[in-house]
Amino acid sequence: MKKLFALLAIFGMLFFASNQVVAQEETAATPDSTVVDSAVTAETETPAETEAPAEEAKPAEEEGQPMHQMLKAKFIEGGPEFMAIVLLALIFGLAICIERILYLNLSSTNTEKLLAKIEEALNTGGIEAAKEVCRNTRGPVASIFYQGLDRYNAQAENNIEIVEKSIIAYGGVQMGQLEKGVSWISLFIALAPMLGFLGTVIGMIQAFDAIQAAGDIQPSLVAGGIKVALITTVFGLIVAMILQVFYNYIISKVDSIVNNMEDASISFIDLIVKYNLKK
Repeated sequence: MKKLFALLAIFGMLFFASNQVVAQEETAATPDSTVVDSAVTAETETPAETEAPAEEAKPAEEEGQPMHQMLKAKFIEGGPEFMAIVLLALIFGLAICIERILYLNLSSTNTEKLLAKIEEALNTGGIEAAKEVCRNTRGPVASIFYQGLDRYNAQAENNIEIVEKSIIAYGGVQMGQLEKGVSWISLFIALAPMLGFLGTVIGMIQAFDAIQAAGDIQPSLVAGGIKVALITTVFGLIVAMILQVFYNYIISKVDSIVNNMEDASISFIDLIVKYNLKK
């Protein structure tokens, strides 16, 4: 949880810093009124000559902007009500994804090497030496092996069954730890486009309200409202696609660790059976 809160704090600082940069860029990019007036007079004097260059200059300016500045401008146009919620869904989703990826990478274990160390420890020092090897190894596989070794009792008749049941039970606990927080990622994946569609519907309602108030269908009234409404949907879909990539990677990583865990548990039971027969 401490790592999660630290990641959220970092994302929050980056978000506020980007807002300040955008505000400074907007104030610096505000044109002077005299320049606007001169442009308007020039347009009225020679409309046929200046109209085509102005239309060509606008796409050139948009193409010259970097991608992040265009995204910031569109984010501001979408409105703070729903765009901020979509951004929070992205921040929280990425925070959980990063925490899960770090946890899963630290949980990966070289099971072949671990099984070789446990077999050597069983042959030289017995159960206690094998338990010490598991204590010094990080990951869920080593924890499962430790639980099986801890419940090993040479005096019991059903010794192998007790070890096997403990491995199966504690394996379920470790699977729950590996899948912890994954449901929240799927929630943010579903929530981001829903929020985008909700912002689009509300923007369309506002556009129709403007048409009703004006009493006439003017393209300028409809186009602006629809454009702002669709921006929320676009950003919601972008957030969902980003989180979906991380979600699929996390699910595949969990499946890989679980399969490795099950395969290693079978080999571990074979080692315990071999050790028990020597006794």
